[in-house]
Amino acid sequence: MVEESSGRPIIEVIHLDFYYGDVRALKDVTMEIKARRVTALIGPSGCGKSTFLRLLNRMNDLIPGTRVQGSVMFDGMDLYSDAVDPVEIRRKIGMVFQKPNPFPKSIYNNVAYGPRLTGTGSRDELDEIVVRALKSAALWDEVKDILDRSAMELSGGQQQRLCIARALAMEPEVLLMDEPTSALDPIATAHIEELLKELKKRYTVIIVTHNMQQAARVSDETAFFFMGELVEMGPTERIFTRPLVERTEHYITGRFG
Repeated sequence: MVEESSGRPIIEVIHLDFYYGDVRALKDVTMEIKARRVTALIGPSGCGKSTFLRLLNRMNDLIPGTRVQGSVMFDGMDLYSDAVDPVEIRRKIGMVFQKPNPFPKSIYNNVAYGPRLTGTGSRDELDEIVVRALKSAALWDEVKDILDRSAMELSGGQQQRLCIARALAMEPEVLLMDEPTSALDPIATAHIEELLKELKKRYTVIIVTHNMQQAARVSDETAFFFMGELVEMGPTERIFTRPLVERTEHYITGRFG
């Protein structure tokens, strides 16, 4: 059940099915993602939420034997059209993974890696991109004097914010986050959650989380998945206080999951 809400949809998913071989992992999902909001995807393990997240920037293309039926529209463009370049899609729809995965390079070169790969060669231009991305990821003040040091020397929370900066350096429109705080301590988690409130002023953020309290704290919209189906979606406050579907209430109140 999808509830209408105000705001421009940046992503529209229409009757989407997804298969791993013969296994149908997502079943007839239809939903809209609003621009410049945080949308949380919740549901028990194995319900399809991470699979759905990876669909949005065609990361599942890298898994042999997968196929998609239905449409995923991004700003009016069908992401699964033969005319669409998946690499370009991943530039516009960036991703941050569950565990921080910085490259074994300097802090500077981690952030500059993507822009350099896509043809930004000028040092002045790269400097500007690196500073802007690190500031956007709320990391600049902590690393501005150690940019030449290995990213592997940073704490787990700092590494995750560096990975966010690396994604932001490509100037995406959408940022996908797959349980970005599950490997972090409570203080580092709080930093990321605070950062999300700032990021949504410029970006559309979609986050998978197992943490109900986190979803309630950081998101504007929440989508509940169960056994490959989208059960209910709507404003987070309503989903958590007045869900329309009994299964949603049972999951949020801890009766299963």
